[in-house]
Amino acid sequence: MSREFPIGLTPPDWLVRNLRPQQAAPLNWAALARAALAMSLPLAVGLAVGQPAYGALASMGALSGVIGDTADAYRMRILNIAVPQLFGAVGVTAGSLVYGQGWLTVAVITGIALLSGMISTIGAVSSVSGLLLLLNSVIGAGLPLPGAWWLTPVLMTGGGLLVLLLALLAWPLRSGVPERSAVAATYRTVADLLSVSDSDDEAYDRARRTVTESLNQSYDLILARRARYRGRSSELTRMLAQLNAITPVVEAAPAVRLARLAGKPLPPEVPAAVLHIADAIETGYTGPIGLDLPQPVNETGRAVDHALRHVAEVATTPASALPHSRLRLSGRDPHGIDDRLGLPAALGIRTARAARNVVLSANSWRYGIRLALCIGIAQALVSLVPVPRSYWVALTITFVLKPDFGSVFSRALLRAVGTVAGLVVAATVLTVVPRGWWDVPVMMILAPLVPALTPRGYGFQTAAVTPVILLLSDVLNHQGTALLLPRLLDSLMGCAIALIAGYLLWPESWRTRVGDRLADAVADTAAYVELAFKAGANPAARARMRRRLYRDLSVIRTEFQRALTEPPPTGRRAAAWWPLVVAVERIVDATTAARVRVRHGASPPAQAEVGQVALQLRELAEGVRRSETLVAVRTDLAGPPDSVLEPLRQEVAAARAIASPH
Repeated sequence: MSREFPIGLTPPDWLVRNLRPQQAAPLNWAALARAALAMSLPLAVGLAVGQPAYGALASMGALSGVIGDTADAYRMRILNIAVPQLFGAVGVTAGSLVYGQGWLTVAVITGIALLSGMISTIGAVSSVSGLLLLLNSVIGAGLPLPGAWWLTPVLMTGGGLLVLLLALLAWPLRSGVPERSAVAATYRTVADLLSVSDSDDEAYDRARRTVTESLNQSYDLILARRARYRGRSSELTRMLAQLNAITPVVEAAPAVRLARLAGKPLPPEVPAAVLHIADAIETGYTGPIGLDLPQPVNETGRAVDHALRHVAEVATTPASALPHSRLRLSGRDPHGIDDRLGLPAALGIRTARAARNVVLSANSWRYGIRLALCIGIAQALVSLVPVPRSYWVALTITFVLKPDFGSVFSRALLRAVGTVAGLVVAATVLTVVPRGWWDVPVMMILAPLVPALTPRGYGFQTAAVTPVILLLSDVLNHQGTALLLPRLLDSLMGCAIALIAGYLLWPESWRTRVGDRLADAVADTAAYVELAFKAGANPAARARMRRRLYRDLSVIRTEFQRALTEPPPTGRRAAAWWPLVVAVERIVDATTAARVRVRHGASPPAQAEVGQVALQLRELAEGVRRSETLVAVRTDLAGPPDSVLEPLRQEVAAARAIASPH
């Protein structure tokens, strides 16, 4: 007999969501080995030359490199690791120059926090760069560092670059392999989407989201590499053409779904053919590929058959033999993916524009001011009140107050929980293991836990990083277990400052933004419906709008998941929008399915019918925008029962019914 918690003892849903480990991919054993070697080797060298403190500083730099070692493509690793290391070197140098300068230290670190917060809004690499700039400046301002002023930045940067060097060792042998694997993985997600059972709506929605995420990741990798090549690269052109070619199959998936629900399932040979093409892409095969496809019997079957034969031709044709129209490396990609990339795809191309946008952006200033306020409070507090190892307070704030990394509230909670768990491990290490050469094998055990646990969530990452940092700190100052209690108190102080001055005082940081973004997505869906059935419309423009819609809905889902980790009332408000988020995704699917059917033989709808659907979507968008509570809207939709838009009208009616409280 199952046991149930008494009602009063049942943990709240937001707490359970915060503490639940995230699903992660299988362990990356190469990353674990790099972490063990890169963080233990500097310690061993330092001990061998009689300068263990120098080895500890290099290991600290290697730790930041290990945390940033998340990219699959080798060129992306250069950006993800090397660029933040340069910012970190500047930060530790600036911090060390104002060490022990009282209020000057407070002013300089607060100014660096403002700059760090603003550049963090540019993109993924700039976010990590801003983080490391501030982290290392706090370390430099809070610790008496050994040697000349230039030695510490050299050692820490060298440790980070050691991680990069180890990561690039296999590049000559595996150049292009991560990108090909990503494209092949995208094809396999499309095969899974085409194979979903007709009775499992949740599985279909999950498979479609997986396709969107995989497409985004693949375009990110290839377009980021494109930024490095001003001319044409045959390898890149072929992979980009392969990604572009799968788009018609993705567009046909909603029509396949509707046909399956109508009792016309897709033959199993179709997803099998997609998997066959994926294997050819991953191995780099060029040449004829046989497709065992049955004769299509309806518009949907013809759409899929035509799309797959086109995919097979493009996927296995050498880049030199592909028509130039498919090789879009000299301009923007036809799906508008590169316009959402941050620094990786824009490095050396749009740097000036990014800097201008940061200076003029209200969001950049708002986040920079929030971060500077919290860091300023922390630095002023530890200047007035004696706090052992006071720099940990600011370090905690820097990690917690990263909205692009997730909910501030959630990160503060997980930081506290992870610190406690990490201190238990650190206490054992500092008590049992003698300092000296024993630090090397201990580090070889602790270091791999960082890349192993980081994908599980921020709390797990904190639990892995805490004993590593404390071990390195003890090598520097030899305080042993006396470090444990100050670390806990400083972390709790930092979490409290971040929650009060960086979270509660800024309502936009804890109020749900799902409603506004959902209203924008519904309005954009109305425009997509009009464009999908507009005579003479550019097919590339349709594809860009559809991709942008799915991307925006993916962002809304992320925002929704973030809001569910917030305590009431934010989580409850966000949960109210969830059925409508799913309904809007299905409207986009139904629109795409109808367009595919028209393109392959179905009668096009009348413009008046298209206009009616678009009008009611705009009414729905306005109703959602007016309030955080769902408002009543009309649900009357009429049209020819045999129209290609009948499934779309049904989805719109369902969405409007969800939005109505009655």
